[in-house]
Amino acid sequence: MKNKKNLINRIYRAFKLNIFRLFRTPGGVKKMSLGFSLGFGMEMIVISSACLVYLIFYPVVKLAGGSVPAAVIGNVIGKLTFLPIILMPFAKKLGEWVYPSSSSAQRIQEVSLLDIFKGDFSAVGSILHGGLHILIGMSIFGAVLGVISYYVIQFFYHRTAKRRQAKRRRKYVLSETA
Repeated sequence: MKNKKNLINRIYRAFKLNIFRLFRTPGGVKKMSLGFSLGFGMEMIVISSACLVYLIFYPVVKLAGGSVPAAVIGNVIGKLTFLPIILMPFAKKLGEWVYPSSSSAQRIQEVSLLDIFKGDFSAVGSILHGGLHILIGMSIFGAVLGVISYYVIQFFYHRTAKRRQAKRRRKYVLSETA
């Protein structure tokens, strides 16, 4: 039991350390919250892009002017929330609404493997078309959640900064009176 408690305590302390690192990232609150929101938003399209988004992860964050450590933390938090998996059915519907497909590609016909070997790739095309719907929907969800997380991180950053400043003032007043 003690070993399990120790493990939970270590995980809590590691999480707290990463949050402190996030809030004390050099470059200011805008750079840090931009990096976090980019990392969190790009996590939404990882599954639907077959992890190819990681090829452009670093350049996008650097070109946008965000903080790379904050982007990595946002990406990890996006993974831990399981939001990409939860939002996938809704993303498919949203993608179908944004980019409607033809009536023949909406239904996947039952196709055997022999038909594909003979050159009938209609089933593969319809599967890829459905993946395109998911990619479109997850991109929209990533953009929306990225914008929301930008403002949420700024709020928490300012709240933490106010707490630290109030704590310093109390410490300063106590040291003056003593």
